[in-house]
Amino acid sequence: MSTIKAKARKVVCIGRNYADHITELNSARPKNPFFFLKPPSSILPPNGGPVLRPKGVKLHYEVELAVIMRKPLQDLNPQDEEKAMEAISGYCVTIDMTARNVQDEAKNKGLPWSIAKGFDTFLPISKYIPREKIPDPHNVELWLSVNNKVKQNDSTNLMLFRIPRQLADISQCMTLDEGDLILTGTPKGVGSVEAGDVMRAGVRVDGEDVEEGRIQVKVEEKGGLYEYKDT
Repeated sequence: MSTIKAKARKVVCIGRNYADHITELNSARPKNPFFFLKPPSSILPPNGGPVLRPKGVKLHYEVELAVIMRKPLQDLNPQDEEKAMEAISGYCVTIDMTARNVQDEAKNKGLPWSIAKGFDTFLPISKYIPREKIPDPHNVELWLSVNNKVKQNDSTNLMLFRIPRQLADISQCMTLDEGDLILTGTPKGVGSVEAGDVMRAGVRVDGEDVEEGRIQVKVEEKGGLYEYKDT
């Protein structure tokens, strides 16, 4: 299989899909799946180097299980769960990095917040996980640690909207293409990281870590011209 990054035409992220995460960010609970986009250029492949924290950014981690599409999906009926699951090639573990202060300012001013999600290296991913390694994506355990201290550790059975419903709602707005990534939401425990911190993440099936799903990545300061300023 070609690299995940090379095949991804878009990355669609489901927001606010775990109740406790909604509470910790003081957000409103959605009545329907809520989603946004990250650019494929933000994908950081395994062993692709560090996550780079832009100057002035309060950097947060969010571990998520990502779906990788096997074939196009358009205007899917949310009741057709079998068709939804057949369209999935496999999975990967991801860390949706967020410039939280950039996002908060944009939200408060009613502005788009793509920049808060879209910096280069803001989507570390694991290796490709074949579908047979995760027989039921709604019953696995996602975890993330910072400097060997566990910060996130919850089951995907806590999702508010299951994967078929996510794919249906997205496909009614935009066609999902082969290779696209869908990030299915993050559980509670999100928090900040600084330069020098090391994040590790993974997924467990029946209590056992899936080898292909492991991530280990360091955070470093980003050079260049960008520096966060109020808009």
